[in-house]
Amino acid sequence: MTATASPIRVLVVDDHPLLREGIAAVLAGQPDMALVGEACDGNEAVRRHAELQPDVTLMDLQMPGADGIHAIRAIRAMSPDARIAILTTYRGDVRALHAIEAGAQGYLLKSALRKELIEAIRTLAAGRRYFPAEIAAELANHIGKDSLTPREVQVLQLLAGGYANKQAASELGVSEDTIKGHVSSLMDKLGAANRTHAVALGIERGIIAV
Repeated sequence: MTATASPIRVLVVDDHPLLREGIAAVLAGQPDMALVGEACDGNEAVRRHAELQPDVTLMDLQMPGADGIHAIRAIRAMSPDARIAILTTYRGDVRALHAIEAGAQGYLLKSALRKELIEAIRTLAAGRRYFPAEIAAELANHIGKDSLTPREVQVLQLLAGGYANKQAASELGVSEDTIKGHVSSLMDKLGAANRTHAVALGIERGIIAV
């Protein structure tokens, strides 16, 4: 009698119950997969991973408390062979780049089709990386195009705090013209229509925090 292969054991980490339920429903329809656990923040993800030792972890990046990048680093430190795919809403998210640097081997948009989710889980479980071609292209594009300098990140953070150019110049000890130059440069890199749009993109992409 042929032994039945064990299902791929999956841990889902996301702070939105509806998304976890949606993934659970997809996994329930796959005979070669099993949802073994859920977590709603980074710290719980680390604990659950240590407890369950899943084959694949699907990790949200933006969560209250400890975020997904913190969890990925902690999990990989304990389990270097852990297979983790990040869940994100934005193509080319700076947080996603940091997560990949931290050890994530897969990238999934939350809007991904059901078949992409299944393919990603099977690919990671087989020991391979999962980066759809269009996502890989977006990431490569952002690595070169959206890389703000440390000073530009500082200026963007001040803009988010409501600083005018003159106030930012005083805060950083530079001229107002220098600040204007930084603002123009960071807006161009982000593809922002105005300062408010630049701040919104900076927050959305994880470049700055509020």
